[in-house]
Amino acid sequence: METDVKRRILLKGSMAAGALGVAVAAGLLTPTRVIAAWPDKAFAAKAMPDMLLELMGGENPEESADIKIKAPDIAENGAVVPVTISTTIAGAQSIAVIAMNNPAPLVASYDLGEGVEGFVSTRIKMGKSGDVVAVVKADGKLYSAKKGVKVTIGGCGG
Repeated sequence: METDVKRRILLKGSMAAGALGVAVAAGLLTPTRVIAAWPDKAFAAKAMPDMLLELMGGENPEESADIKIKAPDIAENGAVVPVTISTTIAGAQSIAVIAMNNPAPLVASYDLGEGVEGFVSTRIKMGKSGDVVAVVKADGKLYSAKKGVKVTIGGCGG
């Protein structure tokens, strides 16, 4: 008896998924808005002012003690460097993670929703030793902090 119930649930789910797949393939269901746009010019920029202007609309962030970067002083493997950024700056709108000595310095950019805590944690790739910079946009202003990370085994490119 229990097997029959499970079989019915499986069949109903399979039929619903199949119908949804057919509707998407036929073009009956299409996205109505784009959630995110790829800032390709910012990720291609080599200089920080150009990158920040394209990504956040400003060039010169001021240093802030309200931004904390947690990263290892020495990364044993540059291919996987754990980085956590937190900020207590009120109204934080976005956080960018930059590895200054990478071939493409902008590693990640996070847009924060209203009321979201200013906190991101990720793993980045670093080609060689250098500064990890966090840039926070809040109320139209840019703030930054940096931390030096020494890479002992190459990540991107070596």
